[in-house]
Amino acid sequence: MSDPYVKICGLRTERDVDTAVDAGVDAVGFVFAPSIRTVDAATARRLARQVPEHVLTVGVFRKQPLDEVRRLTEESGIRAVQLHGDEGLEYYEALRAAGRTLLRATAATEQPIEFGALGEDLLLLDAPDPGSGKPWNWASPTFTAPRGRWLLAGGLHPGNVLAARRATGAWGVDVSSGVESEPGVKSPELIRAFVAAARQDV
Repeated sequence: MSDPYVKICGLRTERDVDTAVDAGVDAVGFVFAPSIRTVDAATARRLARQVPEHVLTVGVFRKQPLDEVRRLTEESGIRAVQLHGDEGLEYYEALRAAGRTLLRATAATEQPIEFGALGEDLLLLDAPDPGSGKPWNWASPTFTAPRGRWLLAGGLHPGNVLAARRATGAWGVDVSSGVESEPGVKSPELIRAFVAAARQDV
């Protein structure tokens, strides 16, 4: 199995970004949805400038008006948009027209979820309460993994990410609270440990 795609979300400082990039992540996420990890467009723009071209910069939104998503995306200069709510096809069509990479985040269920249903480039399956650090039952025998480019999220940390990959066959993984020393504060040691654990052979 090839190395998984690794995304670290909820970055807020230069140290966060430098640590994630140096650890070898594929994507970094900046939260624009209401959260203890929220950043404004100016901060996201400043941090995104530190990110090399081969690492995707992602803005995370949840149930926000399309005009707001467009404005913050343009002001921050991020290259991808993650929609974490019940946004409809019009969001995806409008943002794709602007040339953004699109991530669709949704709560995992026991019903199969189809990758690409809204034209997204990546699908992210998360816990019902995203950002809480609470895992969902990804090891359930009734869970059917999607096909294609999908990321597993929700309660992952350095101690369980390899088991999660083995259980689900996820194409990639995403973490936020699982690499924090306290809510909203990233730990360089945990970021490095998470990436190393995620990249172990399954």
